[in-house]
Amino acid sequence: MKTPYFESLEEALKTLFNDANIVSSQTVSGGAINKARKLTLSNGQVVFLKFNDFDTLPFFQTEVTSLDTLRDTHTIGVPQVYGYGIDAKDHMAFILLEYLSSSKEYDWKTFGHELAQMHRANTSHAITGGTYGFLENNFIGSMPQINTPHDSWIEFYIEERLMPQFKWADSYFTKEEKEEIVAYLEKAKSFLIEPSFPSLLHGDLWIGNTIVGSDDKVWLIDPGSYVGHYEAELAMTELYGGYPRQFYQAYYEIIPQEEGYEIRRDIYNLYHTVNHLNIFGGMYYQASLNLMKKLLSL
Repeated sequence: MKTPYFESLEEALKTLFNDANIVSSQTVSGGAINKARKLTLSNGQVVFLKFNDFDTLPFFQTEVTSLDTLRDTHTIGVPQVYGYGIDAKDHMAFILLEYLSSSKEYDWKTFGHELAQMHRANTSHAITGGTYGFLENNFIGSMPQINTPHDSWIEFYIEERLMPQFKWADSYFTKEEKEEIVAYLEKAKSFLIEPSFPSLLHGDLWIGNTIVGSDDKVWLIDPGSYVGHYEAELAMTELYGGYPRQFYQAYYEIIPQEEGYEIRRDIYNLYHTVNHLNIFGGMYYQASLNLMKKLLSL
C-alpha cells in the first residue's frame, strides 16, 4: 500500500489516528541531520515525528521508498511508516513513523543472520534497468546519492559513488592531490570485484541507524538504500569501531568472507569518509587522504 502524503501535520494525525491530536511532545536526540520528537496522542498512540526545513521533503520521500523496499525483503525489521508530507504553518517537511524504544540489548547473532538474509534476497523490486543502483536517487546523510543503474558494480561504485563525492569536495584538495585522486580511482578498479549476486543495502549502516524493534530484534532505521555489493555494507559497520564479533560470525555463516576484503573495505569506506568531509568539513580531510594513500602505496 502506498504511504500517504499530507499537507499538514494536523491533517496527518487526524486522518491516520482517528481524529487524534497531540497531548505531549518530547524532543528525541541522536540525529545529526534532522530533528525528532516523540508524540503522545489523545487516543494513547505514541508516534515518532522526524522533521526538517520545508525544502527537505525529497529527503523524506526517498526515506519512505528505502524503508518500504527494505521491508519488502521480509528478512529484517524496519519501522512502519504512517505518512509523510509538509506543514506550511510550521514551515517543515516531516515523516511519521512507528515509535521504538532503544533500551533493550541487541541480539547480535540474530542481527548478523538477518542482515545476511536481506543481502541474499531478490533485488528485482529495488531497481528498474541494470543490476546496481536503485529506484530513485536519494541521500547519504544530507548529501545527494546518485543511483543511476549500471550492469557493472565496479563501474557503478566508481562513477556514482566515489567520483561525485570527490567532485563535491574538490576545493579541499591541492593540484597534486587531485592527480592522486585520478590515480586512486584507476587503482581501485583493479582491486574491486564483481559480486556473485546483487544485494539490497541499507546504505548507511552504523550503530546509530539501528534500534531494537517490537520483536526484540535489531531493526534498521534511517536508510539510504540501493542495490550494490554486500561488502560495502559490512565495510561501513567497521568504520566507527565495528560491531561485536558474534555479529560478523553469524553473518559469515550465511555469506562467507571473500579473500581481499580488507583492502576493499577501505575503498568502500572512503566513500563515507569523503561524504563526511562534504557534510561536516575539514576534520575529515586527513582521514580521506590517509585512506587514499594507503591503497596507492600497495
